[in-house]
Amino acid sequence: MREVEVLPDLSRPCALVPTMGALHAGHQSLIRRARELADEVVVSVFVNPLQFEDREDLARYPSAPKQDNQLAMQAGATILWKPSYESIYPGEIKTLSSGEIGNRFEGIHRPGHFDGVLTVVNRLFELSRPKYAIFGEKDFQQLFLIKQMAAKLDSEINIITAPTIRDSSGLALSSRNIRLSQQALKDALVISRTLRAASNESSIKDARQALMQVESEASFTLDYAEIIDEESFQVADESSVKTRAIIAGWIEGVRLIDNMAMQKSLVRV
Repeated sequence: MREVEVLPDLSRPCALVPTMGALHAGHQSLIRRARELADEVVVSVFVNPLQFEDREDLARYPSAPKQDNQLAMQAGATILWKPSYESIYPGEIKTLSSGEIGNRFEGIHRPGHFDGVLTVVNRLFELSRPKYAIFGEKDFQQLFLIKQMAAKLDSEINIITAPTIRDSSGLALSSRNIRLSQQALKDALVISRTLRAASNESSIKDARQALMQVESEASFTLDYAEIIDEESFQVADESSVKTRAIIAGWIEGVRLIDNMAMQKSLVRV
């Protein structure tokens, strides 16, 4: 595996795994999926300031460069790409808009976040020109918007979806988990527990009620919990075919998000 700041001209099609570093087993699953699709697997590590509405959150974002190298290599990456800010944004920044969907749910609590995400992902695409780009379902709204962006730009890049990776207790893996104490890690299990409860309900009404039970947890401060239509990212209604529960909130000053597809055919109530 090569570690580079400037991506070389690639002689063969590549699969790109965009990351902000602090890699974990969830990232490794994306890298392994990429390796199934292409012999050249580029893992980018770039902490994008445009997607942080809180400067303190940016400053606290975890960094583990030695671990990144080890985990990326173990999972099958061929290039670990660590671009400089100047190479990603060499001049005036042309920010992409995430539109109406980007201002819902996560966007309400993180203004401008998805504009920053789309802007950096588009730049990574321009510089690497991958055949495939792999993203996890844990950031489901992000995934939806990236797919929407690729379609709008008439991109030939194949956006590949990979499932959320959880630890043995059910907690979705996240780079931010490293900031949680042992007690907070236990408290955070309320998120996956609530999602599972909602996913096993047989009506949208009951699923929403199950989700809102999380408000009673003293250790968890809720930002939002909703059942959405996967095809439109609107609140699910009687016309929704594929539905998903999404949730976000705070534990011990750390913001966590998660989601889960509904397991049953929901009765429209």
